[in-house]
Amino acid sequence: MLKSGLKLFFVILLVFTLFRCIDPFYPKFEGYKPLLVVDGLITNDNNSYVVKISQTKQSAESPTVMVSDATVSISDETGNVISLASSGNGIYRTDSLSFRGETGKSYRLHIKTIGGKEYESDSCTMLPVPAIDSIYFDRDVQISGNQSVARPGVSIYLDTKQGIDDKYFLRWEFEEAWKFHIPLPKLYDYINESTILLIIPAYVKEYCYKYAKSGGILTGAILPGEPVLKKQPVQFISTELSDRLSIRYSILIKQYSVSQEEYTYWNNLKQVNETQGDIFGAQPFAVVSNIKNVNDPSEQVLGYFQVSAVEKKRKYIDFNETLKFNLPYFSYGCRKISKSPADYPSGFSPPPTFDEIYAMFMSVDIYTFIEPIYGASGDLAKLSFTTNECADCEKTGTSKKPDFWQDN
Repeated sequence: MLKSGLKLFFVILLVFTLFRCIDPFYPKFEGYKPLLVVDGLITNDNNSYVVKISQTKQSAESPTVMVSDATVSISDETGNVISLASSGNGIYRTDSLSFRGETGKSYRLHIKTIGGKEYESDSCTMLPVPAIDSIYFDRDVQISGNQSVARPGVSIYLDTKQGIDDKYFLRWEFEEAWKFHIPLPKLYDYINESTILLIIPAYVKEYCYKYAKSGGILTGAILPGEPVLKKQPVQFISTELSDRLSIRYSILIKQYSVSQEEYTYWNNLKQVNETQGDIFGAQPFAVVSNIKNVNDPSEQVLGYFQVSAVEKKRKYIDFNETLKFNLPYFSYGCRKISKSPADYPSGFSPPPTFDEIYAMFMSVDIYTFIEPIYGASGDLAKLSFTTNECADCEKTGTSKKPDFWQDN
């Protein structure tokens, strides 16, 4: 009996030990030295190219240190040197009128810090890139939440055209824009209970546009014997979680040519980013940069100097094109709150006036008056309110139409 009791005691002790509150552990790094971080890209596109320079942080709470006092230049194999101008906050730009990358040429990045350290990238050749043949979409299902949640939506794919070489390594980025409509736009201005003005339709903030850029790493390869790439997935949109496909959507896909070394860099970086953050997951490994300290090659530098030709293609998707997929609709979760003096029977003596009801809602700074409700006799019956983001589309987007936008 005693033995059984001891077993029970130890079981309880074990359960208590495993499930008691755990204090967070914040490691302290002794002798921490910041590392240089470089993010640069030049293409054959006709625009200004950007190099961003910063330093690593000791902790997530530490502010990011941008390196804005360096001397930055790019040289080609013929000895031409292009200086980059600092625009502040660690950003350096080329002059689009005096320099444009060319396919087949090789380029090297040079950095000299105010402390006298010199950094140089490997010589990188701008390789040709095949054109994008087509962008299309189809119904798809994404599994998430540890394989427990299946969300239907739309996947966007691309096919490439055949290039002049028999092997390509590719990387993709994309820019999204979409038109959306809020469900409860503000239609009236409340002056007082005897003066409520209808807003001119042109000033009703009902339709707006949102923007987003790709955040993940997308790479692929065209290998010998496979002259083109077919059905390369680029983006998945859950119609239940996003309003991207609620009216009209645009995606601009940029297809970059990369060397095999850069292709390896991006794939290694992707693996590190996807590594589980626990001691049982795959341990991260060094992602080798193509930038080195000229006088101390053992110094670790983060980032990559990218030299890539680029091909771009835009695709629009309208809401009615997705109806055949029978997908769930996105809900903004907006609620209209309508109040009259009669809705405040207790605690108010006398009941509040319409002016006081309006003032109560407006004082919270999260509600917007949207419209009055009149009774059968034409008298004011209620005031209607909703949250700010449900009444004004500019709270989450912009009413300015993108310059490239084409309506259907």
